[in-house]
Amino acid sequence: MKKNLIIIGAGMASGRALEEMLDQDGDSWNVTLFNAEPRGNYNRLMLSPVLSGEKTYEEIITHSADWYETQGVNCRFGEKVAEIDKVAKTVTSETGDVLSYDKLVIATGSNPFIIPLPGHDLDGVIAYRDLEDTERMIALGSKPDAKAVVIGGGLLGLEAAAGLKARGVDVTVVHIMGHLMERQLDEAAGYLLRKALTDRGIKVMCSANSKEIVGDDGQLRALLLDDGTELPCDLLVMAVGIRPNVALAQDAGLAVGKGIHVDDQMITSDAHILSLGECVEHDGAVFGLVAPLYEQAKVLAKTLIGEPATFVQKEVSTKLKVTGCDLFSAGDFADGEGREDIVFRDPARGVYKRLVIEGNKLVGAVFYGDTSDSNWFFGLIKDGEDISEMRETLMFGPSFQGGDPLDPMAAVAALPDDAEICGCNGISKSNVVAAIQAGAHTLDAVKATSKAASSCGGCSGLVEQLLSVTLGDDFAMPEKETVCKCTDLSHDEVRKLIVAGKMKSMPQAMQEMNWSTPDGCHVCRPALNYYLVCAWPGEYADDGKSRFINERVHANIQKDGTYSVVPRMLGGITTPNELRAIADAADKFNVPTVKVTGGQRIDLLGIKKEDLPAIWYDLGQAGMMSGQAYAKGLRTVKTCVGTDHCRFGTQDSTGLGIKLEVRMWGAWSPHKFKLAVTGCPRNCAEATCKDLGIVCVDSGYQILVGGAAGLDLLEAQLLAQVATENEALEYSCAFYQLYREGAQYLHRPYKWINKVGLDWVKDQIVENPLNRKALADRFHYSQQFFQVDPWAERAIKGKDAHEFKPLADLTDLPVAAE
Repeated sequence: MKKNLIIIGAGMASGRALEEMLDQDGDSWNVTLFNAEPRGNYNRLMLSPVLSGEKTYEEIITHSADWYETQGVNCRFGEKVAEIDKVAKTVTSETGDVLSYDKLVIATGSNPFIIPLPGHDLDGVIAYRDLEDTERMIALGSKPDAKAVVIGGGLLGLEAAAGLKARGVDVTVVHIMGHLMERQLDEAAGYLLRKALTDRGIKVMCSANSKEIVGDDGQLRALLLDDGTELPCDLLVMAVGIRPNVALAQDAGLAVGKGIHVDDQMITSDAHILSLGECVEHDGAVFGLVAPLYEQAKVLAKTLIGEPATFVQKEVSTKLKVTGCDLFSAGDFADGEGREDIVFRDPARGVYKRLVIEGNKLVGAVFYGDTSDSNWFFGLIKDGEDISEMRETLMFGPSFQGGDPLDPMAAVAALPDDAEICGCNGISKSNVVAAIQAGAHTLDAVKATSKAASSCGGCSGLVEQLLSVTLGDDFAMPEKETVCKCTDLSHDEVRKLIVAGKMKSMPQAMQEMNWSTPDGCHVCRPALNYYLVCAWPGEYADDGKSRFINERVHANIQKDGTYSVVPRMLGGITTPNELRAIADAADKFNVPTVKVTGGQRIDLLGIKKEDLPAIWYDLGQAGMMSGQAYAKGLRTVKTCVGTDHCRFGTQDSTGLGIKLEVRMWGAWSPHKFKLAVTGCPRNCAEATCKDLGIVCVDSGYQILVGGAAGLDLLEAQLLAQVATENEALEYSCAFYQLYREGAQYLHRPYKWINKVGLDWVKDQIVENPLNRKALADRFHYSQQFFQVDPWAERAIKGKDAHEFKPLADLTDLPVAAE
């Protein structure tokens, strides 16, 4: 008969314990998992990359809904446990349900410490602990000229500040101590870190004491320091530490100190109740880093299945997860009698290294700027190895031990089998090599099979080196996909840096991002131009020289050098006057081909380049404007006749299509953007294969996204169903803006959705009304600068006249005498 196991808390520690237990004895337990958050286990260490935009939430999910279902875990997410009765061996949920257990695991984690300053309860004051906090900070990035203050210059506070800055927020860090991360860094490394953050536009105030949080009508307005300085802010993030969450255990009568008391087997003062994670206290210590939590998870799983195991506290290290700040610290680096320092400084490279030696043993290390050998030094600290024989060359790392410098790969190969590769998960070199030899031939495969590099990711480079050493020529080191050969940056990195650095011109962007060529190339210039257009509407001057020929002359070039002209027909609707104007223009300019397009418009093909402004003028006199059939932007909104004429129509599909096109025409995007609105599920307008399609139904509007009908054939996916036309308009504009702001240049929406995940898109638009409105508002704001008819600018105002003139007229040159 199966035993009942109840776990309270679905965080990283309990998630790892659950994995270990299910792998070893999953058939013996009925598992019920409570979690206060409305979701399961995700990698909290990666919230900082989610905040900065380097990762999406979907990428940091550890246990999906399918995983829990496959493992037979009864999930009660978004539901708290209100009471534990250790005598009756039951728990009572907040809904009143009473469940019995044979064993109970408490993994309630920790609570963020909120400084009880006056005003700490104002709206806009948050901690940084979970996905909701992260999403609150991400949403702030959508507000123009947003300001944030982070109280706390420790690890978490600096990650929050860097992520907010990457989102374009003006950030100030307020820290009470004399230098940043004083628990992990000495003063010299703290100075270098502060300088690096300041260089990235983050304001840092050390030795600054907060006095009061100031607000108006319950809303945060500013932070007041005790010297009278007032720091205006829209959001204040407190990252000043955590406290074990012991309330539930304490109310149940369990032994509690700083945390829930546990022994070496992770058993509490009640033999049937175990505990692990940030909520526990073991031998007087509490825990905030993931490595000891995973060790606790292994021991707890063994204890549950009746096998011997002992939790032993080990030395831990710290790495900072702020892009561009490579930082490592481990051990004890405080000054003390009998201790020696070895210090290496390279100001030009921004490198600082300090080793602390006591009794021929390395007891502490602080590295800034170059952390490549940190795992090796950490091993020396943990193992207490005698370093007297390598004292003279110790600072230069493993490559210089034993005489001649080794190739880095040779240094990795020379590591002993028990050398720790992944500190978070306690994975040794032999574990990684075994996984590789068993068929894990990529970094992702090693992560999945051995857990190495699956938490903070800091050891990924070392794992890749082991892959190379173990597989030899069969392993190809993955290369980052950069924008082009002019830069080492990816598209995502370029977009973030443009916003964070407030780069508002092409030369500035190339200079500040260290472009390797003076003027870029045909690959990067159009991408940079689009990213700048999108980031700074109304401030950046569109660079025509960086656009493709079709966008420069606002017509599609054909194979014979002539052009096609497609006037806009909103929603596929035209008038007799417009048709007469098209016919007259076709006659006047001897247009050889007049064709109805698949987008419900008329295409005039075979027009000479020098005739373009004139034909545009004639069409403009009839009230017609550019259909932008050439653009990386909105093309057309295809419609059916809907309720106006069709006996099957459920809504006014034509009217909605026209309203969408009126709002969206003129917008630039990473690639062309096509829409359709169909009046009923019969789908006459082919809405199910568009970038954005709307299917009208009796109860409202189904909004579909990510379709394709070109080289790739993909059915669009349901984003949301809404009841009103206004909602359909807001959702559509918000989706378009989210795609415009996030996608790589020349990626259609379906490629972008494949990258970020439809669930993430839904989280941003469907589940977050404030963010949806902010996205739509930003789209409408930008349209005031882009809804200018380019045909009228050139036909009437003469803009870019040089584009439509021949370089030279050679027809009248005199003929040379024979």
